[in-house]
Amino acid sequence: MAESNFVDYVKIFCSSGHGGAGSAHFLRTRGVPHGGPDGGDGGRGGHIILQGNKQLWTLIHLKYTKHLRAESGSDGARQLRHGANGKDVIIEVPLGTVARDSETGNFECEITEDGQSVILVPAGRGGLGNDHFKTPTRQAPKFAQPGEDGQEGWKVLELKLLADVGLVGFPNAGKSTLLSVISAAKPQIADYPFTTLIPNLGIVPLHGKKSFVMADIPGIIEGAHEGKGLGLRFLRHIERNSLLLFIIPVDCNDIRKEYEILLNELRQYNPELLDKCKILGISKSDLADEELIHELKKDLPDLPTVFFSSHQNHGMERLKNMLWEELNRINS
Repeated sequence: MAESNFVDYVKIFCSSGHGGAGSAHFLRTRGVPHGGPDGGDGGRGGHIILQGNKQLWTLIHLKYTKHLRAESGSDGARQLRHGANGKDVIIEVPLGTVARDSETGNFECEITEDGQSVILVPAGRGGLGNDHFKTPTRQAPKFAQPGEDGQEGWKVLELKLLADVGLVGFPNAGKSTLLSVISAAKPQIADYPFTTLIPNLGIVPLHGKKSFVMADIPGIIEGAHEGKGLGLRFLRHIERNSLLLFIIPVDCNDIRKEYEILLNELRQYNPELLDKCKILGISKSDLADEELIHELKKDLPDLPTVFFSSHQNHGMERLKNMLWEELNRINS
């Protein structure tokens, strides 16, 4: 997925349709010159609807669509004819899309399943025709209801990638290399910070047709929750991961300290992230001998840990099996 094509935040103006007016018509035929009320109801306006599409991975198709307006309903007519409903506007979005009110920031809905539909902006109802208002004492009502107005406002759509495993680590820790080795994903890889500027997804295959989805989140730095580095832009993607795999290279100065910094950034952004299951992966282990690894194990954080090397393909099977077992435990 090209960097320029990845859009995970859009702001759009949505306007639902007005309801059609009810009719105040009276039956008039050659044989019935003074008939009773026969005005039909107005049609409802068109809704603005969000619909999940598992084939989409980005909101780029909405980047330049700033205004969405649904049709208004048609008015009712004689002979109790109902006005046509306004045509709905259906916005297809990737799974993991959250909608918020632009002014208040209030959560409105989220799309997590393929084909799931949610009315984002409801339309105005059609007015009732005069036939509804006849009574034994009022047999010729000369009025009908007008249609209701539609609603409008600015909405924010945010994409939070749905993945089983999210990779968390500083820039250049080896996250993209890991994803490229254990899946078919081809993220950009280079020996400098912030190579990854967009999240990348990869399907990790296991034996027996089993698999899980892994997300490579752009690198966090200390102070990311305050907007430093790539800031808050991609931290929200971590919220949707079932399991967090912290990646720290074996040649860093202090593994425990780096882990605590990463953990603190997640805590500052959203304390609930600390409740997620966590595994520590020590990358680039081919740079350390067995004696150094033995010493490092004495001062590691208290969580399941695996040493691996993406370049040497060392420890990869153990890592995949550990992730799979933990995912099964979470979902059981």
